[in-house]
Amino acid sequence: MEKKSFWHNLFGTTPGKGVQPKEAIAYSIAGFGQNFICTIIGSYLTIFLTDALLFGAEGVTIGSVTGAMAVAYLMLGTRIFDAFNDPIMGSIVDRTRTKWGKCRPYLKWMAIPIAIMTILCFLPAFQAKATSSFIMIAIIYVIWSVVYTVADVPYWGLSTCMTNDTVVRGNILTVARLVCTLGAGIVTVFVPIITGAVTSKFKYTDADIAQILADKADAVAKVAANQGISLEEAAQSFVGTVKMGMEVPNADTLKMTYFICAVVLVIAAVPMFFYGFKNTKERFTAADNPPSLGHNLKLLFKNKELLLIVLSGILGGARMVYTYTGGLYFAKYVLQNEGAYSLITLLVVPGGLVASVLVPWMSKKFTKKWAYIAVHIFGGVVMAIMYFVGYDAPWKLVVAAVALVLLGIPQGVNNIITYAMIGDTVDYLEWKTGERGEGICFAMQTLINKIGMAVGAFIGVISFSAAGIDSETGFISAAGANTLWNMLVLSGVISMFACAVPMFFYTITEKRQAEMVADIEARRTSDK
Repeated sequence: MEKKSFWHNLFGTTPGKGVQPKEAIAYSIAGFGQNFICTIIGSYLTIFLTDALLFGAEGVTIGSVTGAMAVAYLMLGTRIFDAFNDPIMGSIVDRTRTKWGKCRPYLKWMAIPIAIMTILCFLPAFQAKATSSFIMIAIIYVIWSVVYTVADVPYWGLSTCMTNDTVVRGNILTVARLVCTLGAGIVTVFVPIITGAVTSKFKYTDADIAQILADKADAVAKVAANQGISLEEAAQSFVGTVKMGMEVPNADTLKMTYFICAVVLVIAAVPMFFYGFKNTKERFTAADNPPSLGHNLKLLFKNKELLLIVLSGILGGARMVYTYTGGLYFAKYVLQNEGAYSLITLLVVPGGLVASVLVPWMSKKFTKKWAYIAVHIFGGVVMAIMYFVGYDAPWKLVVAAVALVLLGIPQGVNNIITYAMIGDTVDYLEWKTGERGEGICFAMQTLINKIGMAVGAFIGVISFSAAGIDSETGFISAAGANTLWNMLVLSGVISMFACAVPMFFYTITEKRQAEMVADIEARRTSDK
């Protein structure tokens, strides 16, 4: 008997039969590049708007709302609009027929359009605080979201076209999600380090501020007496005025830095899209009669197992909100160290790596369903402890750091296991109706992801606004810091527990999935 290679053992594939490791690796590489682009937009476009274009500065308005709230509504509205485009794209995928298959060609066709729209989102030509710039970037962002969806939905649907073996598919998705997380992690870690470094000369340390106040103590006391305000209020006003003089070059530098980062990431990502297209193969597709969107939506509502996953994903939209924009605001304004956001995201990585090892074992031992429920209840408990302990002492920050490591486990398990579960619901749908509907089913996964991004960005900016942060002066009060912490962490606690509830009603087990696949194969054989 031929000894299997490391790669065959990793993916559970058979030499010379069905999907091969080269394809699984190519699939992961495409996801790696895709997450470069997704993360620079998902994690940093919001702060580009509030801090580089200064829509988060005090006194800035867009129409009848503050600039910060306008950014929050833009993030929420665009991403929800984009999420509900996913079923439409899923239907288009199911109707696609080319010599390359129905999912693969979108990796080839959409790489360049996505690259162009990503760069346009960070153009340094946008003017700070200008309503016209806000309108232009809003239009570009909406177009970007549509273009990205055209590639994202078929990318995740491709896994079910490569193999119908739930174990192999689960292994492929486990590796792909791990690689995708690595791609996102690289961007998340290094961008704030870069932006923090290049703008450091425009920022004051606590020691600088203390020295300024000591030198100007008489002037501050005079202002307090003349205006009838406290010394603390006068000092804050004085420091804010001094800081404001530094913020114009700071904002201009931020604009150019984000633009350069976007260009570099796009150049790196595009070849990975093409590599994924070239080195994968579709083996399992639907019949030649492409379904309409209306028919696909009917199929969707027949797939009750998938709808439970979708409901869980929506309820869990805020479970990791601190890893989105809100976490960056906390690092920048409360911890006074933008690069600390890199540490926040890095602390989650070990738990994610543990999750990649645990998922196959947990799925086999407890089923995917109970693994999913257990890790989210665990995550809710960890976040509750984190919330009650707080952050305002060194030992409390150590507790928070340990909690972040542990929270990497539910995050990692969710990232991996949800895709495998949706793959199982594709088989369930075919077993129940005779139609696979990969496009419409995996459109629900991208819908979940985008709603999570929407909720994350919205809560982040809402927290920014509720905390009273002024992006022009960098000022945040002690009460504002508490508000920011409470909103970010408590929303995660609620979301962790809530997302576990629908999964108690999910009924697909590994044994049942294997039985469904066997029934499907028997039908195909009898139809020949």
